[in-house]
Amino acid sequence: MAVKEEKAKGTPAGPQTAAQQSNKRMLKIKLVRSVIGHPRIQREVVKGLGLRKLNSEVIREDRPEIRGMVNKISHLLKVEAIDIK
Repeated sequence: MAVKEEKAKGTPAGPQTAAQQSNKRMLKIKLVRSVIGHPRIQREVVKGLGLRKLNSEVIREDRPEIRGMVNKISHLLKVEAIDIK
C-alpha cells in the first residue's frame, strides 16, 4: 500500500497554495472483520482510526501516520484511496 509521491522541482517548501490544497488524497477506511479475539493493541488502533462497529466507515487524510495504522490492521479493513477536489 506504499504510495510514492514525487515533488516537483522549484516548488516552495512552505505552505501550500489553494490550488494544491484542493486536490487532497484521502483514504476511505471500512472495518470488515470483527476485532473480537484480536490483540488489545489492534483493537486500540481500530478505535484510534475512529471505527466503532462492523462495516463502519471513516474518511481520513492520506498521511504516513494513518497509513501505518492501516498497515497494522490491514487484515481487518478494506481501504480505498479517493481524491477530493
